[in-house]
Amino acid sequence: MEIRKEIVQGVMTVRLKGRLETVTAPRLEEVVANELEDITALTVVMADVEYVSSAGLRVLLGAEKKMKAKGGELTVEQVPPAVMDVFKITGFDKILTLR
Repeated sequence: MEIRKEIVQGVMTVRLKGRLETVTAPRLEEVVANELEDITALTVVMADVEYVSSAGLRVLLGAEKKMKAKGGELTVEQVPPAVMDVFKITGFDKILTLR
């Protein structure tokens, strides 16, 4: 999994590439745990994500909770059809803000 980050005026954009699964999810979790202190909005761009496991879903849910707790917002953008199917089956399409 490749993770590219950009921060502009308190907004962090994280672009993911590859598979968000048990082996790779901890890398994204580290970003969520350690780099959101001064962030008011987090955008996760998933255009190049091939697969999301339950571990990946857990990290996204944790990011959503962390951003809401601090009055911020998480947005997930450019979700590929296969990943969108996972979001719909699990109900994450109703939990996350998708664009």
